[in-house]
Amino acid sequence: MSQWAGCSNVSPAAEQFDVPWSAWIKRGQRMNYLASHSFELEDGNRGYVPEDVQDAVRTLIRWAGDDPVREGLVDTPKRVARAWREYCRGYDDDPAAHLSRTFEEVGGYDEVVLLKDIPFQSHCEHHMAPIIGKASIAYLPRDMVVGISKLARVLHAFAQRLQVQERLTAEVAECIWSHLKPHGVAVVIEAQHGCMTGRGVRTPGVGMVTSRMLGCFLEDPKSRDELLSLMGRS
Repeated sequence: MSQWAGCSNVSPAAEQFDVPWSAWIKRGQRMNYLASHSFELEDGNRGYVPEDVQDAVRTLIRWAGDDPVREGLVDTPKRVARAWREYCRGYDDDPAAHLSRTFEEVGGYDEVVLLKDIPFQSHCEHHMAPIIGKASIAYLPRDMVVGISKLARVLHAFAQRLQVQERLTAEVAECIWSHLKPHGVAVVIEAQHGCMTGRGVRTPGVGMVTSRMLGCFLEDPKSRDELLSLMGRS
């Protein structure tokens, strides 16, 4: 019998916790903005940047105390705008789509699937400062599994948006729970926040840890302890 036999599929806490991750962004408004500003490609693969976006960056440069028209900064507004399109490309990615292809032929495997220490980068929605960390994602399959790289893709799809770590953790767990319908899901994220290391209290080297457990990993202490041991967090 599997060591995870005590796991059940329904978690009262999970039922109460509903993360409407698609509602975190107003996708229609963003897409309308992009369409109205004609983000056609220039020079093969370099995106056109509207003047109002460049002006916004120039204003920040002036506010910081520098001159946006000096040689080293004259092209910075375009670079910053293009960089932020890349930083936030998760808004154009549907995390659930990465879980659409599943596999049932797993040779009777009924143990935990764990992907450890996935590196990621996000940005804090409060200060737009970097969040750099790693995540461990686990699930106990019921009838199907998914390609292991898809767990990382789900993480990145949510991380490449303006975020808070607590919500990021919950969104990843809920997405996997809802679409794979496993016995249990666990997500543990550890990250450093630029808004704390580079400003304010200015305390480098401090890591923040968040976790979200659903199903058997929430309800069964033995299953949770065994999983945390596999994660190296016992």
